[in-house]
Amino acid sequence: MSQFALMRQRRFLPFFLTQFLGAFNDNVYKNALVVLITFHAVRYTEMSAGVLVNLAAGVFILPFFLFSATAGQLADKYEKSALMRGIKLAEVGIMGLAAAAFALDSLGLMLATLFLMGAQSALFGPVKYAILPQALHETELVGGNALVESGTFVAILIGTIAGGLLIAVPDGALWVSGAVLVVAALGYLAARGIPRADAADPTLRINWNPLTETWRTIGFTRASRTVFLSVLGISWFWFYGALFLSQFPGYAKTVLGGDEYAVTLLLAVFSIGIGLGSLLCEKLSGRHIEIGLVPFGSIGLTLFALDLWWASPAPGALGEGLAIGAVLAEPLAWRVLFDLVMIGFFGGFFIVPLYALIQSRSAPSHRSRIIAGNNILNALFMVVAAGLGAGLLAAGASIAQLFLLTAILNACVAVYIYTLVPEFLLRFVVWLLVHTVYRLRVEGEVHIPETGPAVIVANHVSFVDALVIMAASRRPIRFVMDHQIFRWPLLSFLFRTSRAIPIASAKEDPAMMEQAFDTVAEALAAGELVGLFPEGRITDTGEMKPFRPGIKRIIERSPVPVVPMALRGLWGSTFSRKGGPAMRKPLRRGLFNRIALVVGAPVAPEVLRIDALQNTVAALRGDQR
Repeated sequence: MSQFALMRQRRFLPFFLTQFLGAFNDNVYKNALVVLITFHAVRYTEMSAGVLVNLAAGVFILPFFLFSATAGQLADKYEKSALMRGIKLAEVGIMGLAAAAFALDSLGLMLATLFLMGAQSALFGPVKYAILPQALHETELVGGNALVESGTFVAILIGTIAGGLLIAVPDGALWVSGAVLVVAALGYLAARGIPRADAADPTLRINWNPLTETWRTIGFTRASRTVFLSVLGISWFWFYGALFLSQFPGYAKTVLGGDEYAVTLLLAVFSIGIGLGSLLCEKLSGRHIEIGLVPFGSIGLTLFALDLWWASPAPGALGEGLAIGAVLAEPLAWRVLFDLVMIGFFGGFFIVPLYALIQSRSAPSHRSRIIAGNNILNALFMVVAAGLGAGLLAAGASIAQLFLLTAILNACVAVYIYTLVPEFLLRFVVWLLVHTVYRLRVEGEVHIPETGPAVIVANHVSFVDALVIMAASRRPIRFVMDHQIFRWPLLSFLFRTSRAIPIASAKEDPAMMEQAFDTVAEALAAGELVGLFPEGRITDTGEMKPFRPGIKRIIERSPVPVVPMALRGLWGSTFSRKGGPAMRKPLRRGLFNRIALVVGAPVAPEVLRIDALQNTVAALRGDQR
């Protein structure tokens, strides 16, 4: 089922509309206020427009530090659909206050309203992401998150444009007031359609102290190393994005020489890129949570930011106050726009899998608080980005140099995170393998158990069989591998990262063999999947070798289901032994070779027979070697 099919289902559509309208409304009001401050600051205060704009940004983001920890507790303690309706009802009241602020022409009341909007957004964030794993299946999480992220950026774009246009027309404040009230009411009506989502921890006692609870919430995010580093990755993306977005007005004016509409153009292409990248994630990940896309995303974020720096003309070189048509007449402007689209595009690859990973690997009883911790760190990183950008520009750096620094920092952060969690790089290599050298088709993946221990068995055709099977599985698999394969540098990294279990024959190293069987038993007792190639060697004829008795010994010690699989199409590829040693002729069949993995129904341990298991694998393989 396509991710877009979710838009026709009640378990997703009302939620999507609720969050879309909320993001749209936030940006209608925020940008209307920014435009009003920028052009009419003298009506309200002696402070400069620039100082007021930055003050407004700080007023909106402050509630994320003050209220996110409380919001996470509320989202874990209470039923989520009712909580979302209450938050959206509060938005209607806040927008009523906004209308009063515009009517009274009171800057203080406008800023107070902005603060309350930030508080409402801080309360909405944890429940927004925590409800998705309850409403969607695991195979739908990537698609659901992709729709949410792309919808959010489209809403930001449209809301920003609408806010700027409405405030600029005669009686603009009245038009903005009416718009935000109507949209808030529509958001509340959409929220009424959200299905019930039970509380994760109804016995939770709320700690109303924001300081102690914020520290405790950050602690929840640190409980899982992978989750915490994913949170840091998302926060880094918001640092990266905030640094770019905050420079769009200055870049459009001084570098591209455009007018105020050029700023909207830059925001539009950036948002479109993120939307496209987010939506493509589901197709490229095979509807699994494919964290291998995250390194791919970080590579694109670095390369296209570098090219943006390289392509940027000197300030004033293209002119000043140019209309959109004149800006687009410059070839360099098209290269700049392409770079921004691609930065957004790879940003979608980067952020969608990370959100899905946090949702899937967080304990349900603490999921909302972990997401609240993510929101706190996101806000902190954005504040640091704003301070760094302002400081470097004040020190004399150009906007293009700021983009260069961001690209270099992004590469450093990526290397740091992937060094700490090699699983990201492992999945990246696996993803590249099955999307470049091969084109993998999977049949019967529903037979791989979602939870609990099992032994995976398959025919052994090439050196990359285990990687191909890993690519098809939603769960990690610990393969039992011949110890000699760990001598190959790249394969050693991949298999050690996947916690493969080295084994030797009884004749070669009996102690290693016994240790391998002990490790297999421990892994199965811990509820893990263990992979095995019962032939014991890679075929050199294309035909299956007899299965060895090791599988029987494993099942006798640990009675778990055995899942038979068959690889098709790998014989004759670069990594097989057809015609001699493997990899003697790189890419001898070219790229995008079609291969398949066919998964059969699990075999109960009490009826397992080695000959019958081999016949089952052979039948699954058929005539396609």
